[in-house]
Amino acid sequence: MVAWSRARVVEQPEADMWRLRVRACLFVVLIGVPTVGFAQWLRYPTADVPRKADGKPDLTSPAPRLQDGKPDFSGIWRAGNRNPCTPGTGEFIDCASEIGASQLASNLGKSLSGGLPYLPWAAEIARRRTADLRRDDPHVRCLPDNPPRPWLFPHLTKAVHTPKLLVLLYEMNAMYRQIFIDGRPLPTDPTPGWNGYSTARWEDDALVVRTEGFRDNLWIDLSGSPMTDAAKMTERIRRPNYGTLLIDLTVDDPKAYTRPWTVSLAQDIELDTELIDEFCIENEKSYQRMQTTREK
Repeated sequence: MVAWSRARVVEQPEADMWRLRVRACLFVVLIGVPTVGFAQWLRYPTADVPRKADGKPDLTSPAPRLQDGKPDFSGIWRAGNRNPCTPGTGEFIDCASEIGASQLASNLGKSLSGGLPYLPWAAEIARRRTADLRRDDPHVRCLPDNPPRPWLFPHLTKAVHTPKLLVLLYEMNAMYRQIFIDGRPLPTDPTPGWNGYSTARWEDDALVVRTEGFRDNLWIDLSGSPMTDAAKMTERIRRPNYGTLLIDLTVDDPKAYTRPWTVSLAQDIELDTELIDEFCIENEKSYQRMQTTREK
């Protein structure tokens, strides 16, 4: 299992390591010690945090509100329902500094009875990708992490929320996603994209995000479960309290699955920090090394 924490990216050169890992993510982030002046703002205090009588953050307090009265999703978030870190099991870093990925990162259908409802070709391609140790995962090749993967991975996400726009800034490779809440329709016949095109509307305190226009043959988890250009994705996002986002994710992709399916995801707020540069595109060699370990 690959562990993640906050700081710079370090490449792992040992090619045989990949035969021992169950994920395809290749980057270890080692935590940096802040210096005078809050180096990179890694320890910069978050403003307006509700607090208990003892001064500790009150993460169960009510969610903040936008000027129009709707819940404000602004903040820095990380995957909830994370894989447990077990000390002494060969992880790269100490458990105390690990952020960790969602337990659904490797298999998005883990919580579903019977797993994801693949069509036969999709089940076969997921099986092959898993058997091949996910060597061709777009994440390994420094390509964008298309939705819903950023909800699952251990990289931080900064949400900037206004009444008409929700912007999600992803730490990995400085990616971003725009979710428009201004009443515009989804585009017709758009150029396919990694993120697709997202519009949203409110249902009480839930923001219902609809995304279409994906490019073909995307990965939605580390098992290589596919998503095609026919996919329509719906995210029902709520902030039940200050410290939590809940996302009910529905994928309707008739090219890859026998029926629409829904999983529940979570995000936990990350306080007193900021996003930092995390790029894997500068002289990246890990993908090449993985190919040398592929059985001929």
